[in-house]
Amino acid sequence: MKKSSDCTEILVGKAASMDGSTIVARNEDGYGPINPIKFVVHPAVDQQGAAFTSVTTGVNVPLPDHAYRYTGTPQADQSDGQYEEAGINELNVGMSATETTATNARVLGYDPLVDDGINEEAMVTLVLPYIKSAKEGAQRLGALIEKYGTGESNSISFNDHNDIWYLETAGGHHWAAMRLPEDTYAIAPNQTLMQEVDLNDTDNFLVATDLVDFVEKNHLNPVPGTFNFREIFGTHGEDDAYYNTPRTWYGQKLFNPEITDQQPTDQDMPFTRKSAKKLAIEDVQFFLSSHYNGTPYDPFGTFASGDADDQKKYRSIAMDRNQCSSILQIRNDVPADHAAIQWVAMGFFAYAPYMPFFTNINDTPEDYKNTTTEVSVDNVYWLNKTLSVLIEPHFHEFVATVNAFRDGCQSYARGRVAATDDNITGDATTYLTQSNLETAGEISKRTHELFNDLVKQGLLLSKTVWEKGQNL
Repeated sequence: MKKSSDCTEILVGKAASMDGSTIVARNEDGYGPINPIKFVVHPAVDQQGAAFTSVTTGVNVPLPDHAYRYTGTPQADQSDGQYEEAGINELNVGMSATETTATNARVLGYDPLVDDGINEEAMVTLVLPYIKSAKEGAQRLGALIEKYGTGESNSISFNDHNDIWYLETAGGHHWAAMRLPEDTYAIAPNQTLMQEVDLNDTDNFLVATDLVDFVEKNHLNPVPGTFNFREIFGTHGEDDAYYNTPRTWYGQKLFNPEITDQQPTDQDMPFTRKSAKKLAIEDVQFFLSSHYNGTPYDPFGTFASGDADDQKKYRSIAMDRNQCSSILQIRNDVPADHAAIQWVAMGFFAYAPYMPFFTNINDTPEDYKNTTTEVSVDNVYWLNKTLSVLIEPHFHEFVATVNAFRDGCQSYARGRVAATDDNITGDATTYLTQSNLETAGEISKRTHELFNDLVKQGLLLSKTVWEKGQNL
């Protein structure tokens, strides 16, 4: 079980996406390779007088009287909390929580992290069922952090059909949030990234009520006359240069290939950029399942000039600690009752397909919600984790088969989304729930077929093969 996660996130504004969607997407990566995850939907409930108590910190938080329906990707073993991580509620508001970051030691001297506050394990549960917009999400979470504190440094993202709001915590009780410019994308790789904050522009920036006073009182701003959140609260260590910034470098290399002067260890890359082209779901999926493909830093050695040291130099995006990837897509070219899709992949994302779940639903497929703590290929999480054990030792022998499988699943998924959009009838929730079951059933069937094929191929690759009659 995880205490917190190291993840990779990408945000795409509606004017930067190919179809006008807002996209919040993130890989959930645990601190170890095993952390079973499931995909569920919670019904709307009336809950007068209810409260939430964290099993990890003990914080007790009164809850609003009504909770909206929402999806989530919680842990299978919830003994240390739910960690719901990512979902979309019935009002088509998405939330991804969290991207682990770091606050510098100077700031922590004045506002230490707390042991009894609101941490990653509780954030989606406490916020997503109660918000009507992305901005409301940032406001609610920010107010909770100010009141109860947090024991971690994190970034959290929200989207609705118009906007994406990105929030970063700083110390135990402070935070700021920004509205992503709609014609940009942004990559978040486990570090404080927000740059200049315009304190007078409340349409595009929100901050903790005492943030300015806190910074001034404790002389925290190294560049007076500006308010650069990254410079004031963030870190710039060697761990950032080798663990974090290379992921930003690779994403910006993909989406802005005209920029040739950046290096993987640069610590001054901008947080937001305007892409050289409009970005599609497939671009987001490629980035989230990438491993420095086509560069000397690919740990699978797919670049001829890369040596063993280069291949281990930087932290890859696709890695053994991948658990669940969610792409939260809120579309603007279809009616609201089927505009929200949560694309879910489980396992090691270099091999796992994404399943497009319409989120206006009342149930999820059995093999997505029945995840066990022990290995069982009867659920999607463990099926994909087991596939990674088969594939990695024979990556170059299997990669063409695996890529064809993933491309086939993506084409099928695209066709199913289009067909569902075109044929929706009757009660939307009932129709979309059934459509999801059919789509997931086909993708699971194809995944089991891949598993069958690779086991058989793998048995023929043994180093102990001895032909009958050889050397008798």
